[in-house]
Amino acid sequence: MTRNKFKLHDLPWVNRLKIILLTLTISIITPLPASQNIAEAIPAPKKSPERWIQVDLSQQKLTAWEGKRRVYTVKISSGKKSTPTPVGRFRIQSKHRTTRMRGRGYDLANVPYTLYYDGSYAIHGAYWHKRFGMPVSHGCINLPPNRAKLIFNWASVGTPVVVEQ
Repeated sequence: MTRNKFKLHDLPWVNRLKIILLTLTISIITPLPASQNIAEAIPAPKKSPERWIQVDLSQQKLTAWEGKRRVYTVKISSGKKSTPTPVGRFRIQSKHRTTRMRGRGYDLANVPYTLYYDGSYAIHGAYWHKRFGMPVSHGCINLPPNRAKLIFNWASVGTPVVVEQ
């Protein structure tokens, strides 16, 4: 008789709980100001070399910045109307070279170059479509996998993410 062995950390709800707890911990330790001004949300961006990510939902593009210097811009696919991408100021909470993503209507293995920034919302590579420049996701910010790799390697945990309409 064979018994199924499992580890507690392999259960999907445990991994989701870990992400939520990490999100809460980071947001308590490194909260962003409640200001509507990007310049205030990111300390002295015109004078500081700090890296930050800007997501423009109306243009469907992501721009990586070092202070006021644009480093990289790429087309994205954000959330569709029924599953919108949250707007606001966040920080990258965790990085995963690959991860599994599950939700209502999807279950994707090996999602590449994932940067979680707000609970289960992330910037990540999308190998399952090529409709970049159009809002087609379930709320995450999709990038072509080769572009996601560049952003993944460039950004670190704590990098500010500003998502605008």
